[in-house]
Amino acid sequence: MPVINKITHLTPELSLYHYNEIPVICLDHQVGKAKIALQGAQLLSWKPYYEQQDLLWLSEIEPFELGTAIRGGVPICYPWFGTKQSPAHGTARLRLWQLFDYEIQPDKVRLVFALFDQNHIIEAKMEMVFEQKCRLLFTHYGQKPAEVALHSYFHIGDIAQVEVLDLPTSCFNSLTQQTEEVPSRRTINENVDCIYTGNFHQNRIIAHQFKHCITLEHHNAGELVLWNPWHKATSVMWETDYQKMICLETARISQPLSFGETVGVDIFTDKLSR
Repeated sequence: MPVINKITHLTPELSLYHYNEIPVICLDHQVGKAKIALQGAQLLSWKPYYEQQDLLWLSEIEPFELGTAIRGGVPICYPWFGTKQSPAHGTARLRLWQLFDYEIQPDKVRLVFALFDQNHIIEAKMEMVFEQKCRLLFTHYGQKPAEVALHSYFHIGDIAQVEVLDLPTSCFNSLTQQTEEVPSRRTINENVDCIYTGNFHQNRIIAHQFKHCITLEHHNAGELVLWNPWHKATSVMWETDYQKMICLETARISQPLSFGETVGVDIFTDKLSR
């Protein structure tokens, strides 16, 4: 467990903490509770008022060290995705962002985080809106086109009781480096690392153990990435953590974002009918 120190109140609903070395904004509002690491503008936790469980998974052994990627929540892979450059998945998730703006209303909370370069010029913005839905909107302000993926780790209870719906029937399998035909309804029983390409609107993750459906509504996405490491050894994860999480990522990879372009996702849940 990290050492948690409260630093200051920003508003009655917003506070700044330190989790070991990482500054974290904590929201406690009637719409729900959320935690956002200023390293990476990374949403670590979102528990809407109507849910018993956190919708996001975060490693129990996360060390919260500055300059080290945080395992869980919604890391922002930017300005590149994958290992084509170093560090893997870009620099944005390793750098400190700033809380740029916020708005607290009785039925909605809006937080805006910004990333600046060494000349104090804005590079990117992440807007988070918490209400019935959690909306994440990423905007690119760099002069060169850039890739981005919202690497969402969802807390699903038991991977053996999970289905992912409304997927395309063709994907690029990063493990075999081949394009493969796959079912639109996926269950996970092995290491999965697939990239789907297309124009995406909505996907659903059925978590039978929690008796709910997580719906993702994508905005301006060109790819989806489905990932679960299964038994493969993965840093900052217990050997059995793969049973509790699944990643379904909203991304723009093959057609990078241009200046001022936004990609995002809305996340919400519904109870499963009996």
